[in-house]
Amino acid sequence: MVLKLCEQHTLIPVCPEQLGGLPTPREPSERKGDRVVSRTGADVTAEFERGAKETLRIAKLCGCSCAIMKSKSPSCGCGKVYDGSFTGKLIPGNGAAAQKLMDHDILVVTEDEIADLPLPADKTK
Repeated sequence: MVLKLCEQHTLIPVCPEQLGGLPTPREPSERKGDRVVSRTGADVTAEFERGAKETLRIAKLCGCSCAIMKSKSPSCGCGKVYDGSFTGKLIPGNGAAAQKLMDHDILVVTEDEIADLPLPADKTK
């Protein structure tokens, strides 16, 4: 599905967590109320907020109208995110970057919803 999107759209890969200054690989983190904490309890909210702001800046510079993001992520999740207990429990909510983009009228979908995006007719048939 992503390859079909590439045929008709310019895709701009970004990682809000890296843009916020977190390393790769990094410790898993989850939303806990209005904070983001790592599995060991470190508060990484500032990094997630910085990454969300930078993601929005890039989206605006590039004229993005839609973002495809990672489901359930504390940065990118849309509609459901992990609850901060690191037990796999999901709660209603959005990741920091997803929310920032939505607040600026950018459509946010997850990889699970790519198939639902309207695409131009297939020109190979």
